[in-house]
Amino acid sequence: MWKPDINIEEMTERDKTTPAPFMTVNYDGMVELRNDLVVVSTCRMRVYQFPFDKQSCTLSFKSVIYSDEEIWLYAITNSSKITEWSCQAMRTQYEWLFINMTVTRKTVNYFNFNQSMIVYTITMRRRSALYIINFILPVLFFLGLDLASFLISHSGGEKLSFKVTVLLAVTVMQLILNEILPASSNRIPLIAIYCIGIFALMLVSLLETIFVMYLMKKDNETDRDQALNVRKHACCAFCCAAETPSQVLSVAEEHNSGQLTVVSHYLEKDSDELRQMEKTQTLISSNSSTTSRNEEEKPGYWTRMAKKINKVFFIFYVTVVSVFLFSVFSMWNITEATGKNKKYCSI
Repeated sequence: MWKPDINIEEMTERDKTTPAPFMTVNYDGMVELRNDLVVVSTCRMRVYQFPFDKQSCTLSFKSVIYSDEEIWLYAITNSSKITEWSCQAMRTQYEWLFINMTVTRKTVNYFNFNQSMIVYTITMRRRSALYIINFILPVLFFLGLDLASFLISHSGGEKLSFKVTVLLAVTVMQLILNEILPASSNRIPLIAIYCIGIFALMLVSLLETIFVMYLMKKDNETDRDQALNVRKHACCAFCCAAETPSQVLSVAEEHNSGQLTVVSHYLEKDSDELRQMEKTQTLISSNSSTTSRNEEEKPGYWTRMAKKINKVFFIFYVTVVSVFLFSVFSMWNITEATGKNKKYCSI
């Protein structure tokens, strides 16, 4: 008896099951052939909303060599009935939840050769609970730890080492994501944007911590320089006090006459005026430079500045994190993706 050469277009491996040896011939001439197949097929994955994605895979049945004038394929029932039969035939559902199956009939043209084709479209949704618990929530917890690190003091290096450790933990999560994420998508998945965005935010937070610690260290260096200047001025005052004007005057009185004494008196008066003018000029020239440095030379100036920067950055950081998470979860559309109010096959 003749048997048509029906083939599945998406099949990638030859079926290894034993074909059915029997067929049924009805009184009206209809012949029934039932055969079970183990199909390994290709299906393009759209993982933009991974792990809340919904996939649709097709199985296309058509003849290999016969045209639509010789073989005409059609479905024996509608899509709702096929979905019901599929639910009854299913025994287990693991990573995927079966939603429905639709059937369409169409005519395709291969090299000006029309052929009849039946296309079954299987729609299913991924179980997302495992990925939420094992990946999304841990990354969110790491972000919470990074926010909590703002309560750690900058005085020691514990805050910096803590932030680096959390950043490395997110890097490990990115390596895990690279293993579990399918690579058959033209768009960057939202979960990758979620992970990279949190990594970038934590990196900016780490750089801010380094900058704040640099300012506080600069404040310590300023205090050290002021202490050295005080010691230097004290040494200069001690050295200048060693030579007194009385010694010079006593020598002049012993070797000079009375007329020279009068001249020296006027010279001393002129020298006092010159010293006063020199001090005035020095004060005027140094006012412009010292005025700008007065604030910086105050004790704890850079520490106060670092605390202000840290407070402003914390407000900015919390705002950006909130907007980013809201945007990502909105694009994920978790309410729809989790399949609420949808009916699945009960197994």
